[in-house]
Amino acid sequence: MFKQLLVSILGLLSLSSVALANEAHQSNQPEVTPMQALQLDTNAGTLAANLYLPEGYSGNASEKLPVVVVTGAWTTVKEQMAAVYAKALADKGYAALTFDFEGWGESGKQNTQVAKYLEDPVRKTENIRAVIEAVSGLPFVDDTRIAGVAVCASSGYMLDAALNSDSIKAVAVVAPWLHDKAMATAIYGGEQSVQQLLAASASAKVSNKPVYIEAASLTNESALMYQAPYYTEKDRGLIPEYDNKFNVASWDGWLNYDAQLSAATIDKPVLMVASKDMALPAGAEQYLEKAQDNVKAVWFDGYSQFDFYDQANAVSDAVNAIDQHFKTNL
Repeated sequence: MFKQLLVSILGLLSLSSVALANEAHQSNQPEVTPMQALQLDTNAGTLAANLYLPEGYSGNASEKLPVVVVTGAWTTVKEQMAAVYAKALADKGYAALTFDFEGWGESGKQNTQVAKYLEDPVRKTENIRAVIEAVSGLPFVDDTRIAGVAVCASSGYMLDAALNSDSIKAVAVVAPWLHDKAMATAIYGGEQSVQQLLAASASAKVSNKPVYIEAASLTNESALMYQAPYYTEKDRGLIPEYDNKFNVASWDGWLNYDAQLSAATIDKPVLMVASKDMALPAGAEQYLEKAQDNVKAVWFDGYSQFDFYDQANAVSDAVNAIDQHFKTNL
């Protein structure tokens, strides 16, 4: 049942508070490098983040940049597909920020009190909201022009976070995975299979020890993503920073999550970058049917889910479409 898939530091800017960020901005002294590793102080706690800036950006106070918060697919960390899009957006003139959610990557290593490797749509949505609020305190950025880009599973989280937000002005989602409970039940093997996963989740929640499984593997048939492209390739997603773990307690939140709920009420301009060959085109189509005219889509031919993660042509087409969307709406 786990075969089912649909899935240096050049400068250090340590921000312990918004006040510190404002002080740095006022002095106009923070070091400007193409990528800066941050300890981002948010109302969800301190989260590890990377801020990407355009090459050659001066950091002049009169040249504040629009900023894009970028999130990736389920189980991933900030150095994977989120970094691909952040770098490409920086090349287009944006400040782009990636971060590790609570319990994942460097954020998980820093805060050992929270459940790790938990694919929790509610917690991840709250993390995005917290980061969106926190970026307004960073030097270099124009807090009146904040946008979000999400890839795959985090598309639903980003849309939920943007709903009724006064801070975020526009959203783009790439290869969006937008399931509701009915879709999830079909994808994960039917009602009996889903009940087994939910029982495993319930058991894991009360276990004295966390219950983890391998997230991606070429040989372990019990992995969350068995023989999946990208995640099992060392030159793509299987990078040293990737936790490659999945908390079995995640199944409850994941299988009961409804990414379609925001469709009718989303109040921001939204662009979907999609393909009929991606993992869940039906989710994007259903969202579009429920949404108003502020939600639009561009469909590309022949790009798979994993092409959108890091393949040059797919990423270039997606980023060009996103850039036009943001130029219109930021």
